[in-house]
Formats: sequence, C-alpha cells, structure tokens
Amino acid sequence: MAAELSVRDVSLHFGGVNVLEKISIDITAGQVVGLVGPNGAGKTSLFNCISGHYQPSSGSILLDGIETAHAPASRMASLGLARTFQHPALRLDATVLENVMLGAHSWLPGGPMSWSLRLPATGRAEREARGEALALLDRAGLAWAANVPADELSHGLHKGVELCRALLSRPRLLLLDEPAAGLSHGEVEKFIETIRGLRIDFDLTVVIVEHHMGLISALTDRVVILDHGAKLMEGTAAEAQSDPRVVEAYLGKEVTDDESA
Repeated sequence: MAAELSVRDVSLHFGGVNVLEKISIDITAGQVVGLVGPNGAGKTSLFNCISGHYQPSSGSILLDGIETAHAPASRMASLGLARTFQHPALRLDATVLENVMLGAHSWLPGGPMSWSLRLPATGRAEREARGEALALLDRAGLAWAANVPADELSHGLHKGVELCRALLSRPRLLLLDEPAAGLSHGEVEKFIETIRGLRIDFDLTVVIVEHHMGLISALTDRVVILDHGAKLMEGTAAEAQSDPRVVEAYLGKEVTDDESA
C-alpha cells in the first residue's frame, strides 16, 4: 500500500542560518509530487529531513500518521521509505547484484553483512531477495550487469542500480533526488517511462527533487516550489511555469524543459 506523507511547519536552522522555514506539504498516498526551485532553495535539505538524514529544528513529519521527524535514517527503510541520491553511493568494488542486495537490509534476516560474507542462516529469505534483485535488474535493462563490478558502469547506469537497490527495500514512499542529473535526453525519456510503470506496479508514492522541467511535467500530479527555504507556491507543473513568482525565482528566465538552474 502506498504511503501518505505530511510535513507540518518544518524548519531547519544551522547556527544562525535559516535553511527551511515552516514548510508544510501534504502528499496523498499514490501521488507523484515534485520539489522544484533554484539552487539553494532548500529542496535537498527538506529531502534530508524527510529521510532522516537531518533532524528538523522544529515541526512534524508524519508517514502514515507515524511521527518520523527525529527517527534516524537507519530506521526509515523499515517504515517504508527509500531514497536515491543525486550522486549514487554505490560500493564500486562490489558487483551490481551485491549493491542491489544491500537494499534488502530492512527485511533480510541477519542484515546485509551476513549476505556479503556468505554466512549461513539467511536461507530462504536470501534466495527471495536475490530473486527480487535479479528481477529488478532485468526490468531496468541491467540483468547483463549483475556480476559486473559497479565501477565498470557509467554514471547513468549507476543511477539505475541505485534505483533497483531502493526498490528492493520494498518501499511505499520513494524519494528521488535529481534523477535526471547527468542523463542524456534518451535516458531521461526512458526514466520517465520507468517511473510511470513502477508507480503503478509497486503502488508507490513518489517525491522528486528535480530541475528538469520536462521530467517534472511528464511525471508529477503537482509540484511544490521552494525559494530561499520557504514554500513559494503549490500547484500543477503548468501552473508553476506560468506563475510570475516562479519565473522571478529563476532569475527572471523562463524555465525550459532542459534547464538546470
């Protein structure tokens, strides 16, 4: 079942700097929502608060009604949340399959260490995880790379591996941090189709931080625009692109499909 997310009056301060100021967003289960804004707007900081990498200075974050604002990142997978990063954090000395298998840590008995060390006792659950991992790689067009060291793959393929790893945790809420960064036009188009299918087949709620407005327009039900740590507006991608406040936030330029502001 997809997850419902509620962010209520979340603020984040580092010393005397206000990074986020009373951000409130309600995301209905099954929606795809984009977080958009210029560099320094607070998008990734908000992501980090939702995923447990930062603890907000104040406010509340509810995942299916459970308060998670001060839950550690290590607990979030067990609550049904997974995320990717702008720069995928893979073990380059491990194979693609080994990297994906790490996504099962929240439900695989014994955790990832017992799998990577080939220890006994994971048994049936390990075989199940391996089967799911291989199926995800096949779906992503990466089955051929299962036994290839991750450092032999391109940046774009690293993103595919990281997405498979996130999905192996069996999330209900998936956070994607700038998934189009560094991808070619063709790779972006393929990614859009992939997320459309995953949203339905895995019953996901998806939140995307992204500058690529073509991707945002194609995928999202609505967008939330941030600027200088505050929510500027909320609506559809088309409404955002025609909003004078949004145009001004992007230094007075029209936001194009390929802009990376």
